[in-house]
Amino acid sequence: MASCPGAASPGPLDHLAAQRVTGALYAPNACFYLRDGAVYCVEGTASPGTGARLGAAGRLPAERWQRARETAGPTHRGGQFLVGEGWLTQGELEICHLGALLDAAFFALPLPPGTTSFTPGTAHWLGVVRAVSAAALQRATAHRRALLDRLRPWAAVDAAPVVPVAPADGGPSPATGRQRRLLESADGRHTPCELARALGQSAFLTLLDTRRLAAAGLVRMPAAPAALPRRRPGACHPVPPTTQSPPPSWQLPVPDLLETPDPDVALLVRLRTALEENL
Repeated sequence: MASCPGAASPGPLDHLAAQRVTGALYAPNACFYLRDGAVYCVEGTASPGTGARLGAAGRLPAERWQRARETAGPTHRGGQFLVGEGWLTQGELEICHLGALLDAAFFALPLPPGTTSFTPGTAHWLGVVRAVSAAALQRATAHRRALLDRLRPWAAVDAAPVVPVAPADGGPSPATGRQRRLLESADGRHTPCELARALGQSAFLTLLDTRRLAAAGLVRMPAAPAALPRRRPGACHPVPPTTQSPPPSWQLPVPDLLETPDPDVALLVRLRTALEENL
């Protein structure tokens, strides 16, 4: 059957998924861990991982995360250890882990041809918390990129320090609690990705909120956007941890961007996101 015009050619992740392999796919900005062709963990350089999110939220101290890593052993049962010790519930771990997985995948996909390598049998110490099909992951990534593309005129703020602008009398105000926390943490020196890492929250959602705030006139546009380095829309360079200590924030994935067969997990995500948006 002929392919549809404009359809993307299958990439390394598609081929591995079709072969139902188990191992680690190394890419320039991330590592994808697969079990029987499904992706169960993605570690990237551009967004906070599961441990960083849990730590920033005040939910799990760094020493407990490290303890689970050291205890995981050859059976890779780190996630089961965290739940078994009573430090996290299974739902908490799954929701946070899925958010980190989707965030890391967003900044790594699509994978550039000829830049990946695969090591069969390599597993992540956390174990399989929740697996996602490669097709669902790529659809979610495309959906997220489309959301950013709708705000393309404000893309210059992606790589610039976030500078809040006080609304004029009667002007717009931040619509969500997450946007208010972003503005409260912005000090005019750190970029959206740096703030996401300091807050321990989704780098994608931080980019999206920054563009939305810029469109509303609540974040200053860079003076010379043409001088910014050219990059794929939404891309972030790896950034070192900042010394800033903003208030903790428990960040969940956007519910309609990731397919999960577990109705309990889906319900938890939707309820928590609805509550967060109305804080």
